[in-house]
Amino acid sequence: MKLSSFQILALVLCWLAYAGLHSLLAALGIKRRLLARWPALAPSYRLAYNLLAVILLLPPLWLTLAWSGPLLWSWQGPWAWVANGLALAAAGGFLWSTRYYDMAVFSGSAQWRAGHRGAEDPGGLRLSPLHRYVRHPWYSLGLVILWTRDMDEARLVSTLCISLYLWFGSLLEERKLLACHGEAYARYRQRVPGLIPLPGRALSAEEARTLERLGRR
Repeated sequence: MKLSSFQILALVLCWLAYAGLHSLLAALGIKRRLLARWPALAPSYRLAYNLLAVILLLPPLWLTLAWSGPLLWSWQGPWAWVANGLALAAAGGFLWSTRYYDMAVFSGSAQWRAGHRGAEDPGGLRLSPLHRYVRHPWYSLGLVILWTRDMDEARLVSTLCISLYLWFGSLLEERKLLACHGEAYARYRQRVPGLIPLPGRALSAEEARTLERLGRR
């Protein structure tokens, strides 16, 4: 089934609504205003934010599946092995990299247990091995998974929307990281590309440790 103009528009607007609300609630300015008015929300804010992010994903994902149609392209033969191998490597890289994150802080459970009251999440600048090559490794790995799948019209529209949001969201996220980590993150951003690794733009392990120490001052 070929998508109608209405279906394409509805799918794009659904992803725009998700991206807008997700970014709005993540913004430090909005978070500070909300917590100034309702300070009791602070410890559970991150948990609630993550839960809402998952729930809000359901409508655009449902539309993408409900409006699936004939494939625009499908990886075949050796290319299927390459595509699936890259996707599996990206998924493995994602799982491996979690050991370098404080997942309790990421999920919000640490803030909830500790009764954290600040708008900023606790913790200093953390640079995993993948952060030495790109500033947003999870976004980069997500893009690999997205673009190594077979595509019909609905999946292509959704993949384009998600890809644009990962790029735009990374820019918004960096405003928060600069506010939280100052000079350390500014130096890091000058040295390392955002989403795509580039020759000569990687940090050594010692350089990464130096920036982490600077970010803890």
